[in-house]
Amino acid sequence: QVQLVESGGGLVQAGGSLRLSCVASGIISSINGMGWYRQAPGKQRELVARISRLGSTLYEDSVKGRFTISRDNAKNTMNLQMNSLKPEDTAVYYCAADRAAILPASRLEVDYWGQGTQVTVSS
Repeated sequence: QVQLVESGGGLVQAGGSLRLSCVASGIISSINGMGWYRQAPGKQRELVARISRLGSTLYEDSVKGRFTISRDNAKNTMNLQMNSLKPEDTAVYYCAADRAAILPASRLEVDYWGQGTQVTVSS
């Protein structure tokens, strides 16, 4: 099994920054694709950014240029640097990992989830 633990969420004013971290443990060798999903109240969980084991990245359009995803395979960690935050970024952010090379875009296909961390951006 794989365990994912997020940290770094909180309350920030619009225009501010937060850095989310995710630490993986367990059967690390089964993890390839990783990324971050988010779920706002009343909305479906959506993919925000994903990164392959080799470092290829993909971002959801609304966060391009503001968010940066990174990972350190040696330390089994992944980060999401979020700058220029907007109130619409408010959501619970989930660390996700998968046995596939690329994290699936569909939440229904993701193998492993963290417990989530709340990000609230005030206007």
